[in-house]
Amino acid sequence: MSHRNARLTVFGRRLLVDRVRSGRPIAHVAAEMGISRTTAHKWLRRFVAEGEPGLRDRSSRPHTTPHRTPADTETRVCRLRQDRKLGPARIGPILGLPSSTVHRILTRHGLHRLTFMDRPTGQVIRRYERDRPGELVHVDVKKLGRIPDGGGHKVLGRRAGRATRDGRGFDYVHSAVDDHTRLAYSEIHSDEKVATCAGFLARAAAFFHAHGIERIERVLTDNAWAYRKGLAWKQALIQIGATGKLTRAYRPQTNGKVERFNRTLLEERAYLRPYTSNDERTAALDGFLHTYNYHRCHTALAGQPPITHVNNAPGQYT
Repeated sequence: MSHRNARLTVFGRRLLVDRVRSGRPIAHVAAEMGISRTTAHKWLRRFVAEGEPGLRDRSSRPHTTPHRTPADTETRVCRLRQDRKLGPARIGPILGLPSSTVHRILTRHGLHRLTFMDRPTGQVIRRYERDRPGELVHVDVKKLGRIPDGGGHKVLGRRAGRATRDGRGFDYVHSAVDDHTRLAYSEIHSDEKVATCAGFLARAAAFFHAHGIERIERVLTDNAWAYRKGLAWKQALIQIGATGKLTRAYRPQTNGKVERFNRTLLEERAYLRPYTSNDERTAALDGFLHTYNYHRCHTALAGQPPITHVNNAPGQYT
Protein backbone atom coordinates (compact mmCIF):
# COMPACT_ATOMS: atom_id res chain seq x y z
CA MET A 1 0.00 0.00 0.00
CA SER A 2 1.30 3.46 -0.90
CA HIS A 3 1.93 6.08 1.75
CA ARG A 4 -1.29 8.04 2.28
CA ASN A 5 0.43 11.28 1.12
CA ALA A 6 2.40 9.73 -1.75
CA ARG A 7 2.14 11.67 -5.01
CA LEU A 8 2.75 8.65 -7.22
CA THR A 9 1.29 5.19 -7.35
CA VAL A 10 3.12 2.33 -9.05
CA PHE A 11 1.36 3.33 -12.29
CA GLY A 12 2.48 6.96 -11.86
CA ARG A 13 6.08 5.88 -11.32
CA ARG A 14 5.95 3.81 -14.48
CA LEU A 15 4.60 6.84 -16.33
CA LEU A 16 7.43 8.94 -14.93
CA VAL A 17 10.02 6.46 -16.18
CA ASP A 18 8.43 6.26 -19.64
CA ARG A 19 8.41 10.03 -20.04
CA VAL A 20 12.05 10.39 -18.99
CA ARG A 21 13.16 7.50 -21.23
CA SER A 22 11.39 9.15 -24.16
CA GLY A 23 14.00 11.89 -23.96
CA ARG A 24 12.25 14.59 -21.96
CA PRO A 25 14.18 16.48 -19.25
CA ILE A 26 13.68 14.88 -15.85
CA ALA A 27 13.15 18.30 -14.22
CA HIS A 28 10.20 19.03 -16.56
CA VAL A 29 8.62 15.62 -15.94
CA ALA A 30 9.01 16.02 -12.16
CA ALA A 31 7.30 19.41 -12.26
CA GLU A 32 4.41 18.02 -14.33
CA MET A 33 3.84 15.21 -11.86
CA GLY A 34 4.12 17.41 -8.75
CA ILE A 35 7.24 15.82 -7.28
CA SER A 36 10.79 16.95 -6.63
CA ARG A 37 13.70 16.18 -8.95
CA THR A 38 15.25 14.17 -6.12
CA THR A 39 12.20 11.90 -5.98
CA ALA A 40 12.14 11.56 -9.75
CA HIS A 41 15.80 10.56 -9.81
CA LYS A 42 15.14 8.03 -7.02
CA TRP A 43 12.46 6.16 -8.97
CA LEU A 44 14.46 6.29 -12.19
CA ARG A 45 17.52 4.94 -10.39
CA ARG A 46 15.53 2.10 -8.85
CA PHE A 47 14.01 1.20 -12.21
CA VAL A 48 17.45 1.06 -13.87
CA ALA A 49 18.80 -1.14 -11.07
CA GLU A 50 15.82 -3.47 -10.50
CA GLY A 51 13.38 -3.05 -13.35
CA GLU A 52 9.61 -3.16 -12.64
CA PRO A 53 10.03 -4.50 -9.06
CA GLY A 54 11.99 -1.36 -8.22
CA LEU A 55 8.84 0.74 -8.65
CA ARG A 56 6.93 -1.07 -5.92
CA ASP A 57 6.46 0.26 -2.40
CA ARG A 58 9.03 -0.70 0.20
CA SER A 59 8.75 -1.00 3.94
CA SER A 60 10.05 2.02 5.85
CA ARG A 61 11.07 -0.21 8.75
CA PRO A 62 14.79 0.17 9.56
CA HIS A 63 17.09 -2.79 8.96
CA THR A 64 18.50 -2.56 12.48
CA THR A 65 17.34 -0.93 15.74
CA PRO A 66 20.45 -0.70 17.92
CA HIS A 67 18.67 1.22 20.68
CA ARG A 68 15.74 -1.17 21.00
CA THR A 69 14.99 -2.44 24.51
CA PRO A 70 16.82 -5.76 25.20
CA ALA A 71 14.77 -8.91 24.69
CA ASP A 72 15.05 -10.02 28.33
CA THR A 73 13.69 -6.65 29.51
CA GLU A 74 10.77 -6.94 27.10
CA THR A 75 10.11 -10.40 28.49
CA ARG A 76 9.97 -9.00 32.04
CA VAL A 77 7.56 -6.26 30.90
CA CYS A 78 5.26 -8.82 29.30
CA ARG A 79 5.43 -11.09 32.34
CA LEU A 80 4.41 -8.28 34.70
CA ARG A 81 1.55 -7.41 32.39
CA GLN A 82 0.27 -10.97 32.09
CA ASP A 83 0.83 -12.09 35.69
CA ARG A 84 -0.13 -8.93 37.60
CA LYS A 85 -2.16 -7.02 34.96
CA LEU A 86 -0.13 -3.86 35.62
CA GLY A 87 -0.19 -0.85 33.31
CA PRO A 88 2.74 1.13 31.85
CA ALA A 89 2.66 3.70 34.67
CA ARG A 90 3.32 0.94 37.25
CA ILE A 91 5.61 -1.33 35.22
CA GLY A 92 7.91 1.59 34.31
CA PRO A 93 9.13 2.37 37.86
CA ILE A 94 9.59 -1.32 38.67
CA LEU A 95 11.97 -1.84 35.74
CA GLY A 96 13.37 1.67 35.52
CA LEU A 97 11.78 2.37 32.12
CA PRO A 98 9.74 5.34 30.86
CA SER A 99 6.05 4.50 30.73
CA SER A 100 6.04 5.43 27.02
CA THR A 101 8.66 2.75 26.37
CA VAL A 102 6.64 0.20 28.31
CA HIS A 103 3.55 1.06 26.28
CA ARG A 104 5.43 0.56 23.00
CA ILE A 105 6.68 -2.83 24.22
CA LEU A 106 3.17 -3.90 25.21
CA THR A 107 1.80 -2.74 21.85
CA ARG A 108 4.51 -4.68 20.02
CA HIS A 109 3.47 -7.86 21.80
CA GLY A 110 -0.30 -7.26 21.58
CA LEU A 111 -0.69 -6.68 25.32
CA HIS A 112 -1.47 -2.97 25.43
CA ARG A 113 -5.16 -3.61 26.15
CA LEU A 114 -6.39 -5.90 28.87
CA THR A 115 -9.33 -6.85 26.65
CA PHE A 116 -6.79 -8.56 24.37
CA MET A 117 -5.97 -11.05 27.12
CA ASP A 118 -7.77 -13.83 28.92
CA ARG A 119 -7.93 -12.28 32.38
CA PRO A 120 -7.47 -15.46 34.50
CA THR A 121 -4.48 -16.83 32.54
CA GLY A 122 -3.03 -13.70 30.93
CA GLN A 123 -2.79 -15.45 27.57
CA VAL A 124 -3.29 -13.36 24.44
CA ILE A 125 -6.64 -14.10 22.84
CA ARG A 126 -6.11 -15.19 19.25
CA ARG A 127 -8.06 -13.01 16.85
CA TYR A 128 -9.38 -14.52 13.67
CA GLU A 129 -11.74 -13.89 10.80
CA ARG A 130 -13.06 -16.48 8.39
CA ASP A 131 -12.20 -16.12 4.72
CA ARG A 132 -15.67 -16.18 3.18
CA PRO A 133 -19.29 -15.42 4.10
CA GLY A 134 -21.14 -18.36 5.64
CA GLU A 135 -18.01 -20.25 6.64
CA LEU A 136 -18.85 -19.71 10.33
CA VAL A 137 -21.90 -18.22 12.04
CA HIS A 138 -21.91 -17.35 15.75
CA VAL A 139 -25.16 -17.95 17.66
CA ASP A 140 -26.06 -16.86 21.19
CA VAL A 141 -28.99 -15.87 23.42
CA LYS A 142 -29.16 -12.71 25.54
CA LYS A 143 -31.64 -12.54 28.42
CA LEU A 144 -33.40 -9.21 29.15
CA GLY A 145 -35.84 -8.40 31.94
CA ARG A 146 -39.24 -7.39 30.56
CA ILE A 147 -40.40 -3.80 31.00
CA PRO A 148 -43.67 -3.28 32.93
CA ASP A 149 -46.46 -1.32 31.27
CA GLY A 150 -45.92 2.36 31.95
CA GLY A 151 -42.16 1.89 32.21
CA GLY A 152 -39.65 0.74 34.78
CA HIS A 153 -37.19 2.62 36.97
CA LYS A 154 -35.55 4.39 34.01
CA VAL A 155 -38.84 6.13 33.25
CA LEU A 156 -40.38 6.45 36.72
CA GLY A 157 -37.28 6.67 38.89
CA ARG A 158 -35.79 3.90 41.00
CA ARG A 159 -38.21 4.09 43.94
CA ALA A 160 -41.34 4.33 41.78
CA GLY A 161 -39.97 1.70 39.40
CA ARG A 162 -39.81 -0.87 42.19
CA ALA A 163 -43.56 -0.56 42.65
CA THR A 164 -44.16 -1.56 39.00
CA ARG A 165 -42.30 -4.84 39.28
CA ASP A 166 -44.72 -7.62 38.60
CA GLY A 167 -42.51 -10.63 37.92
CA ARG A 168 -43.06 -10.50 34.19
CA GLY A 169 -39.97 -12.56 33.51
CA PHE A 170 -37.51 -12.22 30.67
CA ASP A 171 -37.20 -11.77 26.94
CA TYR A 172 -34.66 -14.01 25.20
CA VAL A 173 -32.91 -12.33 22.28
CA HIS A 174 -31.60 -15.00 19.90
CA SER A 175 -28.88 -13.65 17.61
CA ALA A 176 -26.75 -14.99 14.75
CA VAL A 177 -23.69 -13.15 13.38
CA ASP A 178 -21.72 -14.16 10.29
CA ASP A 179 -18.01 -14.26 11.15
CA HIS A 180 -16.67 -12.81 7.89
CA THR A 181 -19.20 -10.07 7.13
CA ARG A 182 -20.61 -9.39 10.65
CA LEU A 183 -24.10 -9.50 9.10
CA ALA A 184 -26.52 -10.05 12.00
CA TYR A 185 -30.00 -11.47 12.52
CA SER A 186 -32.01 -11.45 15.77
CA GLU A 187 -35.38 -12.53 17.10
CA ILE A 188 -37.01 -12.07 20.51
CA HIS A 189 -38.69 -15.09 22.13
CA SER A 190 -40.10 -16.02 25.51
CA ASP A 191 -37.65 -18.90 26.12
CA GLU A 192 -34.47 -20.60 24.93
CA LYS A 193 -35.80 -24.13 24.62
CA VAL A 194 -34.59 -26.55 21.97
CA ALA A 195 -37.54 -26.05 19.61
CA THR A 196 -37.19 -22.27 19.82
CA CYS A 197 -33.46 -22.41 19.10
CA ALA A 198 -33.97 -24.79 16.18
CA GLY A 199 -36.68 -22.63 14.62
CA PHE A 200 -34.52 -19.55 15.00
CA LEU A 201 -31.60 -21.25 13.24
CA ALA A 202 -33.78 -22.17 10.25
CA ARG A 203 -35.05 -18.60 9.90
CA ALA A 204 -31.55 -17.16 10.37
CA ALA A 205 -30.27 -19.40 7.55
CA ALA A 206 -33.09 -18.14 5.32
CA PHE A 207 -32.20 -14.54 6.20
CA PHE A 208 -28.53 -15.03 5.31
CA HIS A 209 -29.49 -16.81 2.08
CA ALA A 210 -31.73 -13.91 1.10
CA HIS A 211 -28.81 -11.54 1.66
CA GLY A 212 -26.35 -13.33 -0.59
CA ILE A 213 -24.86 -15.92 1.79
CA GLU A 214 -25.84 -19.10 0.00
CA ARG A 215 -24.86 -21.63 2.65
CA ILE A 216 -23.86 -21.77 6.30
CA GLU A 217 -21.03 -24.24 6.81
CA ARG A 218 -20.54 -24.19 10.59
CA VAL A 219 -22.50 -22.82 13.56
CA LEU A 220 -20.64 -21.92 16.75
CA THR A 221 -22.53 -21.83 20.06
CA ASP A 222 -21.87 -22.03 23.77
CA ASN A 223 -22.48 -25.19 25.79
CA ALA A 224 -26.15 -24.62 26.63
CA TRP A 225 -28.19 -27.83 26.86
CA ALA A 226 -30.25 -26.97 23.78
CA TYR A 227 -27.12 -26.87 21.63
CA ARG A 228 -25.40 -29.89 23.20
CA LYS A 229 -28.24 -32.37 23.56
CA GLY A 230 -31.25 -30.98 21.69
CA LEU A 231 -32.40 -33.33 18.94
CA ALA A 232 -34.37 -30.60 17.17
CA TRP A 233 -31.24 -28.42 17.09
CA LYS A 234 -29.20 -31.21 15.50
CA GLN A 235 -31.94 -31.77 12.93
CA ALA A 236 -31.98 -28.06 12.12
CA LEU A 237 -28.23 -28.17 11.50
CA ILE A 238 -28.69 -31.10 9.12
CA GLN A 239 -31.50 -29.33 7.26
CA ILE A 240 -29.36 -26.26 6.52
CA GLY A 241 -26.28 -28.38 5.75
CA ALA A 242 -24.18 -27.02 8.61
CA THR A 243 -21.91 -28.56 11.24
CA GLY A 244 -22.35 -27.61 14.89
CA LYS A 245 -19.38 -26.52 16.98
CA LEU A 246 -19.25 -25.78 20.71
CA THR A 247 -16.99 -23.31 22.50
CA ARG A 248 -14.65 -24.47 25.22
CA ALA A 249 -16.29 -24.46 28.63
CA TYR A 250 -15.97 -21.13 30.49
CA ARG A 251 -14.42 -19.44 27.44
CA PRO A 252 -17.06 -17.03 26.06
CA GLN A 253 -14.25 -15.22 24.19
CA THR A 254 -14.36 -18.00 21.60
CA ASN A 255 -17.82 -16.80 20.61
CA GLY A 256 -16.71 -13.19 20.96
CA LYS A 257 -18.23 -11.77 17.77
CA VAL A 258 -21.80 -12.48 18.82
CA GLU A 259 -20.97 -11.56 22.42
CA ARG A 260 -19.78 -8.17 21.17
CA PHE A 261 -22.92 -7.88 19.04
CA ASN A 262 -25.01 -8.51 22.18
CA ARG A 263 -23.26 -5.60 23.87
CA THR A 264 -23.93 -3.34 20.89
CA LEU A 265 -27.55 -4.47 20.88
CA LEU A 266 -27.90 -3.47 24.54
CA GLU A 267 -26.16 -0.11 24.18
CA GLU A 268 -27.77 0.97 20.91
CA ARG A 269 -31.21 -0.61 21.23
CA ALA A 270 -32.25 -2.02 24.61
CA TYR A 271 -30.69 0.77 26.71
CA LEU A 272 -30.72 3.50 24.07
CA ARG A 273 -33.59 5.37 25.70
CA PRO A 274 -36.25 4.80 28.37
CA TYR A 275 -39.10 2.66 27.04
CA THR A 276 -42.62 2.87 28.44
CA SER A 277 -43.50 -0.73 27.61
CA ASN A 278 -41.93 -4.02 26.64
CA ASP A 279 -43.69 -3.96 23.27
CA GLU A 280 -42.10 -0.60 22.48
CA ARG A 281 -38.63 -1.98 23.09
CA THR A 282 -39.39 -5.11 21.08
CA ALA A 283 -40.59 -3.02 18.12
CA ALA A 284 -37.26 -1.16 18.07
CA LEU A 285 -35.35 -4.33 17.13
CA ASP A 286 -36.11 -4.28 13.40
CA GLY A 287 -34.92 -0.71 13.02
CA PHE A 288 -31.75 -1.44 14.94
CA LEU A 289 -30.94 -4.48 12.77
CA HIS A 290 -31.47 -2.50 9.55
CA THR A 291 -29.18 0.27 10.78
CA TYR A 292 -26.58 -2.22 12.00
CA ASN A 293 -26.46 -4.21 8.76
CA TYR A 294 -26.83 -1.40 6.20
CA HIS A 295 -25.67 1.88 7.72
CA ARG A 296 -23.69 1.54 10.94
CA CYS A 297 -19.91 1.87 10.56
CA HIS A 298 -18.11 -1.25 11.83
CA THR A 299 -14.55 -0.77 13.07
CA ALA A 300 -13.58 -4.35 12.13
CA LEU A 301 -14.71 -3.69 8.53
CA ALA A 302 -12.67 -0.54 7.92
CA GLY A 303 -15.62 1.67 8.82
CA GLN A 304 -18.05 -0.02 6.40
CA PRO A 305 -21.41 -1.65 7.28
CA PRO A 306 -21.66 -5.45 7.14
CA ILE A 307 -23.73 -5.56 3.93
CA THR A 308 -20.77 -4.18 1.95
CA HIS A 309 -18.79 -7.36 2.68
CA VAL A 310 -21.43 -9.74 1.39
CA ASN A 311 -20.76 -11.17 -2.07
CA ASN A 312 -23.61 -10.51 -4.51
CA ALA A 313 -25.93 -9.06 -1.91
CA PRO A 314 -29.31 -7.83 -3.24
CA GLY A 315 -28.85 -4.54 -5.04
CA GLN A 316 -25.16 -5.14 -5.71
CA TYR A 317 -23.60 -6.18 -8.99
CA THR A 318 -20.25 -7.55 -7.92
